[in-house]
Amino acid sequence: MRRVVYPGTFDPITNGHTDLIERASRLFDEVVVAIAPNTKKNPLFTLEQRVSMVQEVTQHLPSVQVIGFEGLLVDVVRKNKATGVLRGLRAVSDFEYEFQLANMNRALAPEVESLFLTPADHLSYISSTLVREIAALRGDVTKFVHPKVAEALKLRFEQA
Repeated sequence: MRRVVYPGTFDPITNGHTDLIERASRLFDEVVVAIAPNTKKNPLFTLEQRVSMVQEVTQHLPSVQVIGFEGLLVDVVRKNKATGVLRGLRAVSDFEYEFQLANMNRALAPEVESLFLTPADHLSYISSTLVREIAALRGDVTKFVHPKVAEALKLRFEQA
């Protein structure tokens, strides 16, 4: 069975993330979406909320499993018996950082391959950071995220 891990903070999951998950589900038997707490980024949503949102958005994909994780990514990959790590590249600016991560992961776990997908052209400019900023300013994010995510963002910023 071919299994890949797609890690990230997904704070929140965007249509660009969903595009990559859907495409990966056609390439692999199973896709494990691994959500990191990443407290350094001061996430808008809790880990549990992010896991729940990703589960909601990917429920139409039976081969997708969503987990939260702490620790080294290569340990998650090994624990889930995956052969690789999937990462998205939106622009050339992402490449240098992703290349560095791929090489570090290879040094830690030579058996783990890093794979890169680019989102569809019309989704390549979307980032969780921009979506959060637009939502914080009470802008319309419905074309960038799943309706349930847009609703969660609206509720989150109404409480702020």
